[in-house]
Amino acid sequence: MLMNFTHAIARRPGEDMAAGITTSTLGTPDYHRALDQFDAYVAALNDCGITVTVLDPLTGHPDAHFVEDAAVVTPDIAVITNPGAAPRRGEVLSIAEALQPFRKTVRVQPPGTIDGGDVLMVGRHFFIGLSDRTNEKGARQLGDAVAEFGYTWTPVPVAAGLHFKSSVNAVGHDTLLTTPTFADHPALEGFHRIVISPGEDYAGNTLLVNGHLIMPAGFPHTRKKLQALAKPIIELDVSEFRKMDGGLTCLSLRF
Repeated sequence: MLMNFTHAIARRPGEDMAAGITTSTLGTPDYHRALDQFDAYVAALNDCGITVTVLDPLTGHPDAHFVEDAAVVTPDIAVITNPGAAPRRGEVLSIAEALQPFRKTVRVQPPGTIDGGDVLMVGRHFFIGLSDRTNEKGARQLGDAVAEFGYTWTPVPVAAGLHFKSSVNAVGHDTLLTTPTFADHPALEGFHRIVISPGEDYAGNTLLVNGHLIMPAGFPHTRKKLQALAKPIIELDVSEFRKMDGGLTCLSLRF
């Protein structure tokens, strides 16, 4: 079964968000438009039955609004990450503090690195992407931490995209939305796979929240495929976060 979320932690973007790390060539984000998009995102989580704790911007950390990379939260424990990009490692302390009222926390230690964007929990199983941000030592530490609570895990090399969840996300208890790169990946065997149409790869970062699908706006072919799941679909414009290599899953920690 998939988790039913009651809480989330999000962080308002700071005025320096354009100084963050990105490989995008889509231009400089518009800060005020990003704030409007962030507010719409929080409202959508509220509409799905989630109480959202919104943190203030973190001075000196322009990527800090991508809170998902700083922790992996399960029903039993929160694992505080050691992000793969060194400039982002200063983000984790404030996230650990925000999670303390909700979960016992443990930390991934160097030389292990891991970003939450590489971690997909489906039921009692974790897929952990091995990417430029997540190495084998980090994946092993997370896997060992959750295994103590009866979870299983699989490491999956990420050959394309920043994170594993840039390409693969759960849209049902046995259904994954994937980019063509992962359509036939053996690690995903046993799951029904909805493969995104060519040119709509960004739609792979779609978020399942309490029976609702929150997807980025502007991808009609993917929306049509998702409609077959008979779940309410909420489309959100996240264009300014896309310019910084971010998306819907990145903007909150849900638990």
